[in-house]
Amino acid sequence: MKTIIIDDEAHCREVLRMQLNRYCPELNIIACCASADEGQTAIERHQPDLVFLDVEMPDADGFSLLENCTWRQFSVIFTTAHDRYAIKAIRHSALDFLLKPIDKSDLTQAVEKATHLHPAAEMQADTILRLLREQMPQFERIALPTFDGLRMLPVKDILYCESEGSYTRIILDQCARPVMVCKSLRDVDDILRDKGFFRAHNSFIINLAHMNKYIKGDGGDIVMADGRSVPLARNRKQEFLERIEKL
Repeated sequence: MKTIIIDDEAHCREVLRMQLNRYCPELNIIACCASADEGQTAIERHQPDLVFLDVEMPDADGFSLLENCTWRQFSVIFTTAHDRYAIKAIRHSALDFLLKPIDKSDLTQAVEKATHLHPAAEMQADTILRLLREQMPQFERIALPTFDGLRMLPVKDILYCESEGSYTRIILDQCARPVMVCKSLRDVDDILRDKGFFRAHNSFIINLAHMNKYIKGDGGDIVMADGRSVPLARNRKQEFLERIEKL
């Protein structure tokens, strides 16, 4: 099987390449790529049978890479250093994740599965994207314009959004740097309102899943997971209380 490895960390690429050469000699490694862009180019050029794909890379994540590929007739095995990607649940959906450092037994089982299922295309990219969208809403992403291009943001990682005039500052979980997007808070609200978010104030949209507590007051204050206190507008208080009762 023609195989491509895509991972932004050089030592991870090399270790995986060595493991595959040793334990899975039936695979023909035709490219090792250091970025999502490089990986997409290699996929379109070589049309591989199997791709080992890192989930998190600086330029784009693995899921975005799959969405951007115009040719998807290949099987995928994801690799990640983060167990927060619900590995067990995903495996039950005919997808494979390998947790770094990659265990020999897990690797050989994943390759055997990919080799066996490839003719039926049960692990191919189109199927993976459908499963991620339909069965795993935690992977939902939104595309928002920034000053230097388009940014794909995982909805679950957004803590809250703050108005900055005609722009919006988006504060993310996991201590990631805030993202400034070229849309007004009203426009962002239109995108997020049906995804578990609430317009708490003219200047703030909050992710209810990242709310720590509510402090009573005229309108009150909402303390978010990062400790930030977000004001709740008095005219939005009743709707807010009704929303949190349903959580």
